[in-house]
This record gives sequence, structure tokens and C-alpha cells, in this order.
Amino acid sequence: MHVQEWLETIPAVSIYALVGLVIGLESLGIPLPGEIILVSAALLSSQHGEINPVVLGACASAGAIIGDSIGYAIGRKGGRPLLAWLGAKFPKHFGEGHIATAERSFEKWGMWAVFFGRFVALLRIFAGPLAGVLRMPYWKFLIANVLGGIIWAGGTTAVIYYVGVVAESWLKRFSWLGLVLAVLFGVTSMLVLKRKAKKAQGAVREVEAVGAGE
Repeated sequence: MHVQEWLETIPAVSIYALVGLVIGLESLGIPLPGEIILVSAALLSSQHGEINPVVLGACASAGAIIGDSIGYAIGRKGGRPLLAWLGAKFPKHFGEGHIATAERSFEKWGMWAVFFGRFVALLRIFAGPLAGVLRMPYWKFLIANVLGGIIWAGGTTAVIYYVGVVAESWLKRFSWLGLVLAVLFGVTSMLVLKRKAKKAQGAVREVEAVGAGE
């Protein structure tokens, strides 16, 4: 069965729930393809009236905000030991280099790292927990979290939805195209961030080596 035909068999409420759940878990700190799911669902809504893009965007926004908030609470309670445990369990996502890159972003931008982090794959996973670990005041975190969640989730849904409507004839097989485009975007951003993370990790090891030598 074609992917589009298969997606058509899924009730709209299930798609809303799936999008909100995946984005919420990703925002909480679990590496999941939230952006791919959202793009695919938004494209699907542009082709089928049963899926309301406003409800879809609202569910995605809610998942992002709630997930980040839970991640903040966990990070605040777990502190540095939590990051060390995650680094040992998931070195590819929570390695020293990745954490160092995220921490530098927080030092540079403060609360806006939470806002802008919503638009970057790696920071989207780190933002909530790391804000809690670094004891960012909750009111600052909440403002950036709500604004970032609504603009990212709602904006992505709106843009992809209208692209799908305008290019309906061209996007006959939008399910595949949407996935391919999202995957390419996600892979590119991850490669760039991994490169930065490796540099940061090297810098951390150099500092540790100098400290050990003294």
C-alpha cells in the first residue's frame, strides 16, 4: 500500500495525538524525529480536509511546551549527575561535546537559547533539561518556551500547509517528498552541529589535560 493511502486510513485524532506525543517526548529530551512527523502531518492536512491544520498546530505547540516544561523540571531536579548519566547511556546525543555546545549557547543567549533552540535539532532536545540543570529562572524559561513552541510548531504547520495547498498538483506524492525534504534538512543540521560538538569536545579535553598537567 502506498504511504499516502496508508496515512489516509488513520483517524485525524490519532494524527493529532501522535504529533503532540512525539514532539513532547523530543522536547523532554528523548531524541525522536519530531520535525519529520510535523512536516509530514502538515502536508497530509493540506491534502485532506479531515485533518484541521489549526488543531494540528495547536497539538504540536502543546506537545512542545509541555515536553520542554517536563524536561526543565527533570533537569532542575537531576542536575549535573543527570547529564553525566545521560552521557554514559546515550553518548551519541548527550556526549561531552554536545553538552558543551549547548552550554555555550546558553551562556551566549541566555533565555533566548530556549527560544532559538526550538528551531535547531540538537538544541531542541537539550533546551528544557539543560535550562533546569543551569537553574534558569522559571519565568524566563516559560516565556521563551511558550513563544518558541508556538512560533516553531504553529509556523512550521502553517508554512508547510500552504505550500501543500499551492502546489497540490505537484505534491501528489507528498508523503514521500515531505519525508525526504525533512530528512535532508535534519541530516544537514545534525552534521553541522556534530562538527561543532566535536570541536567543543576537543576543547574540553584540552582544558582537562592542562588542568591535569598542573
